[in-house]
Amino acid sequence: MTESANKAKLWVKGCRIIDPVNRVDEIRDVYVEEGVYVDDPGTAFRESARCIDATGLCLAPSLTDLQVHLREPGDTHKETIRTGTQAAAKGGFTRVVCMPNTRPPCDNPGNLRLIHDIIERDACIEVYPTGCITVGSAGEQLAPIGSLKNAGAIALSDGGHCIQNSELMRRALEYARMLDMVVLDHCQDTSLTQKAVMHEGVWSLKLGLRGWPAEAEDLMVSRDVILSEKTGARVHLQNITSGSAVDIIQRAKNRGVKVTAEVTPHHLSLTDACVAGYESRFKMNPPLRTEEDRRRLIEGLCSGVIDCIACDHAPHNEDDKDMEFDYAPFGVIGLETAFGVVLTHLHHEEGISLIQILEWMSSAPDRILGLAPKSITEGVPADFILFDPAEDWEVKKDGFLSISRNSPWIGRSLKGRVRATYLKGREVYGG
Repeated sequence: MTESANKAKLWVKGCRIIDPVNRVDEIRDVYVEEGVYVDDPGTAFRESARCIDATGLCLAPSLTDLQVHLREPGDTHKETIRTGTQAAAKGGFTRVVCMPNTRPPCDNPGNLRLIHDIIERDACIEVYPTGCITVGSAGEQLAPIGSLKNAGAIALSDGGHCIQNSELMRRALEYARMLDMVVLDHCQDTSLTQKAVMHEGVWSLKLGLRGWPAEAEDLMVSRDVILSEKTGARVHLQNITSGSAVDIIQRAKNRGVKVTAEVTPHHLSLTDACVAGYESRFKMNPPLRTEEDRRRLIEGLCSGVIDCIACDHAPHNEDDKDMEFDYAPFGVIGLETAFGVVLTHLHHEEGISLIQILEWMSSAPDRILGLAPKSITEGVPADFILFDPAEDWEVKKDGFLSISRNSPWIGRSLKGRVRATYLKGREVYGG
């Protein structure tokens, strides 16, 4: 048996299988041949296969993230497609959706093809680029949406920008409906957030910082719901942080409106009180909200109003973040810590099952994109993670694979860690 043939066969022994698609939670062995799962192929296979003793570990479908800023082309001093996908693999992700607000922005087929070329050359996992809704993400003129789809854009987004012109947004949704594309929208009424740097509330008053009202989110969530209902287009609402927005989405779903929504690990676990020390690693867009909002987000996830978790990985280098809170850029990294944060705060503290967490971080994002959800099923590509749900570990500044270090978790302990990530049976991360 040749070495390459041995590598094509994998026997994962004694693992706890957690599969949200098939609703499976059981201990058994897993077999992989030529990148796909196979049923027990017998003694001869086991004798020639690479064997991994996974006793005490969980094996689950790998994760998918719907909102990642990989910064390339343009700001490669903050992140690149190579380093960003390495960070994603370390965090358990084998599929990520990259936002189009690069430099130059991904608002035409030529720039999209450039990104595809870099992905093919440098990415260690699957990367799905989005195309801009408007030219330059400026919110003034529609981008060539049909050409972007033909060039391979999986969805439409203006990245961290929200189209303020509702007529323009309506036309974008009409085109998206015709092309059967989902629109990913960052909901923010900018007329209410000029020079705002944190949530408007008790803490903004105490700290003397300009407040960012939750109503800025609520208004645009309402607008998108109305336009989705009018056009029949699929709208995915990014970075939901407001408890009131959860209520708006719930009423929309009760009427059958085609909206889905996500929440980030940091908004599920942190609040505006974290800003008390004026540390810019807690400055993000949208901002951290109140404890009441945080509880409503968790309730929204558990009730199915919010569909999934996405990390909004937004790298910034240390020089950019190391300045007064008012002037530091918004954004935090999250790919390498997302799963640990969610396990710590939702599984260990809230008692939410692992199978439900994997639904939010794997199969639900896949369905929103229109991709076949990953599962532990014969004949399906072997995209999986091995993780220890009980491992305690400290987030260290020098432990990231990402170029940037703007993490709110540095110095904190998390419980639950990815040990290895596999894409089509090939190890892309092993820690």
